[in-house]
Amino acid sequence: MTKEEVKGANEAEQQAQSKKALKKQQKEAEKAAKKAEKQAKLAAEQQSTEEDDFAKDRYGVSPMVQSQQKLDRVLVRIQELTPKKADQLIWVRARIHTSRAKGKQCFLVLRQQQFNVQALVAVGDCASKQMVKFAANITKESIVDVEAMVRTVDQKIESCSQQDVELHVERIFVISQAEPRLPLQLEDAVRPEGEGDEQDGRATVNQDTKLDNRVIDLRTTTSQAIFRLQSGVCQLFRDTLTNKGFVEIQTPKIISAASEGGANVFTVSYFKTSAYLAQSPQLYKQMCICADFDKVFCVGPVFRAEDSNTHRHLTEFVGLDIEMAFNYHYHEVIDSITDTMVQIFKGLRDRFQTEIQTVNKQFPSEPFKFLEPTLRLEYKEGVAMLRAAGVEMGDEDDLSTPNEKLLGRLVKEKYDTDFYVLDKYPLSVRPFYTMPDPNNPKYSNSYDMFMRGEEILSGAQRIHDAQLLTERAQHHNIDLEKIKSYIDSFRYGAPPHAGGGIGLERVTMLYLGLHNVRQTSMFPRDPKRLTP
Repeated sequence: MTKEEVKGANEAEQQAQSKKALKKQQKEAEKAAKKAEKQAKLAAEQQSTEEDDFAKDRYGVSPMVQSQQKLDRVLVRIQELTPKKADQLIWVRARIHTSRAKGKQCFLVLRQQQFNVQALVAVGDCASKQMVKFAANITKESIVDVEAMVRTVDQKIESCSQQDVELHVERIFVISQAEPRLPLQLEDAVRPEGEGDEQDGRATVNQDTKLDNRVIDLRTTTSQAIFRLQSGVCQLFRDTLTNKGFVEIQTPKIISAASEGGANVFTVSYFKTSAYLAQSPQLYKQMCICADFDKVFCVGPVFRAEDSNTHRHLTEFVGLDIEMAFNYHYHEVIDSITDTMVQIFKGLRDRFQTEIQTVNKQFPSEPFKFLEPTLRLEYKEGVAMLRAAGVEMGDEDDLSTPNEKLLGRLVKEKYDTDFYVLDKYPLSVRPFYTMPDPNNPKYSNSYDMFMRGEEILSGAQRIHDAQLLTERAQHHNIDLEKIKSYIDSFRYGAPPHAGGGIGLERVTMLYLGLHNVRQTSMFPRDPKRLTP
């Protein structure tokens, strides 16, 4: 190719490139012009929207509440929203449980604890299109203040606890906004077992996920009901015993020796030595009886270092403990404890039907049955019933969990009760401070109480004689030096006494017919769980 031809080819290429560059510049300029036009249009629309939005002062995100003002505003509880409040303008503070936008209206479900109500935001005299859109975009679990008119409805709203009314929203302000992504959906967490199906897209939430995100899980209607009923158990326990002349005491949880004997204790560093977390308030309850308090009870944490990963064991639980002096027979104490339990069962039945029914929606169970007076069987009778049902066990063998449950079923079939006492346990399976049976040294003056075939209380007449107590402690290989102050308290005159310890979480679980004690422990501790 000649020089001229090369030169011509180069010029042609340059021209083509400059045409290409020009075309690109034109495209970019057109694009920029379109973008500017779109932005101008959006700005104009926004300005127009703001000008047109007659309801702009009726909704929005409130400034953070830093106690900057005291509003003279009464907030009504959702639980109180009944037809009696029809046509009243009220304020409510609640969480957004669900929201569903439909055309010019948005349906919200507002939730407070285990109660909820339907609310409607619809374009009209009070609400603009923008207000409806704002309401529809509030994230689930956000807390809002709502001013609304209470209206009765023609058809019951089956999906809400307040079925006869709905709220027609006139103002809505976000008080605290939840993040858009929740670790679990509340409607999934309350779905009855067996209803969740991957094929229809409805999930259930497994227990570990619930416990890992316990604060969210505790908001569910089921959890709210469980722990309100559990609070009722404590209240009824306290009230009943106080009315019986008992004194509430507080006992140390850091102790110098294992209170129950054995190795199932948590050791803690205590300055230059070691101490233990109390397995029971046992020794201190008894010392209070020796100190003439006559009848005592306490409510507090109990620690068990058992590597038991079962449905009913925790490493920390709440103990409801009782101890009392009696006159001539430890059955006086059994009668007092069983009557206390019966008063608790009656109180729950009469005062907590809403909570019981709420839990039953997710975990159906038979109503809890009990007798007055409470059924009391001897251990030998229980063993005989089990043998008649085909179980092979010795007279002095302890009850295994499966045998406990089987015996519970046999007792229910025969006596139609979910609550009973098993009395006169073999001495070999009880703690060192248990009083031996005076007629048969193989047995003891001890008892367990059962709900739905599972043990909820273990108790006994205690040895109140220092010499016999020393002998029994030595028999159990307990270091006498470490329990010296305990044994010494019986050297100065001690009344005959008995008592027992109840697990609060187990009582709640078994009364409601639940299947895992972690459901009734607010922040459960077990061998694998130390958080949250």
